[in-house]
Amino acid sequence: MLDFWYEFASTYSFLAAERVEAVARERGVTVRWRPFLLGAIFKAQGYTTSPFNMYPVKGRYMWRDMERWCDRLGLPLVRPDPFPQNGLPAARVALALPEDVRPDFTKVIYRLQFCEGRAIDAEDTLREAVAAAGFGYETALVAAKTDLVKDALRKETAEAERLGIFGAPAFVTHDGELFWGNDRLEEACDWARGRR
Repeated sequence: MLDFWYEFASTYSFLAAERVEAVARERGVTVRWRPFLLGAIFKAQGYTTSPFNMYPVKGRYMWRDMERWCDRLGLPLVRPDPFPQNGLPAARVALALPEDVRPDFTKVIYRLQFCEGRAIDAEDTLREAVAAAGFGYETALVAAKTDLVKDALRKETAEAERLGIFGAPAFVTHDGELFWGNDRLEEACDWARGRR
């Protein structure tokens, strides 16, 4: 089992979401998709925005790196405006969905954001992503607004922080080993399989 922790506004989580199923399948690893709010963790670290905004050199590198990755994956890249986007509504909807629907919803949200430049907190974007994942939007939206789901997201974010997650994407294996970043996906899957 590999827990895939991701933030909807995260560029590298987008890339990992595109790759995680195939990489895990190749290695015989089961993946659990776990959205959380990285902004809350950043705030505790003293950040007021994404480090890619705070440090322009780092931001320029990240966007160029994203161009290279998207080119390899055959995906267009559109920089969302503003960046980072507000991932809270999408995270709540994701947690309101059945676990087997969550990956499809997540990938659609990421593509709408990073391939089309759509606002991921807009109702029409959320509606489109839920429909594309094959689930009823009204059911998901009603559930996403409940205290139960709001509390679940707070708990997921607190659990991510407890695990030592400081960025996204992060992968945590069944024995608690933490791997950070899209480029650590293969290593995380190998560790989850017991290959060191």
